[in-house]
Amino acid sequence: MKRFIDNIFSMFYPRLCVGCGNALRQHEEQLCLHCLLHLPETHYHQEHDQPLSYIFAGRVPVREVASLMFYNKGSIVQNILHQLKYKGKKEIGKFLGRYYGRQLRKEPRFRSVDCILPIPLHPKKQRKRGYNQSEWIAMGLSEGLGVPYMTDVLIRTHFTDTQTKKSRFNRWENVKEVFDVQNPEKIRYKHVLVCDDVLTTGATMEAAIQHLIQVEGVTVSVVTLATASH
Repeated sequence: MKRFIDNIFSMFYPRLCVGCGNALRQHEEQLCLHCLLHLPETHYHQEHDQPLSYIFAGRVPVREVASLMFYNKGSIVQNILHQLKYKGKKEIGKFLGRYYGRQLRKEPRFRSVDCILPIPLHPKKQRKRGYNQSEWIAMGLSEGLGVPYMTDVLIRTHFTDTQTKKSRFNRWENVKEVFDVQNPEKIRYKHVLVCDDVLTTGATMEAAIQHLIQVEGVTVSVVTLATASH
């Protein structure tokens, strides 16, 4: 009976693929099988020596850095991230987070992760958007990796402009004093995985990590859904 009702409902309100916009089949979730199979995945989590390893070199100590997909303008990845951030499609963040979390769980280097921290939005921006896309990614990663995520440790204390068109230096100037850590006892001596949607210059991550490493015994790794680095 439930399947019959679902089929009738989908005739009038079809579920659409976030990547291509085509109707999803019954067994598909968020992305159609074609889009899922053709995601430009980096497989960086399987490599020790890869481009993302050098983003934070000489800046902040980071244990592991990985990203699920390559980002290019006009690509399916750009469309997915636009839907995630600006079109209310927060569930795609959870779906891809879970998808990537299951891959990361197979790698010994990520099995020591104790908890996941999403990059926070300023409360003002989160109220306007209605959600924090990084938190939904963290939810998925949490399910895939089998470790908890926390939203009450890394907080954003200042409102900042968008980073999109800023240079590396200006991105750093824009975010260097916007984060803080509360409840530090929750991450003391823990391997913390910080997540976000895109990794470009690493300025936002660096600013967050600067605060996290002040907590005794903390080790930080970084994961994002996409990266502009090839």
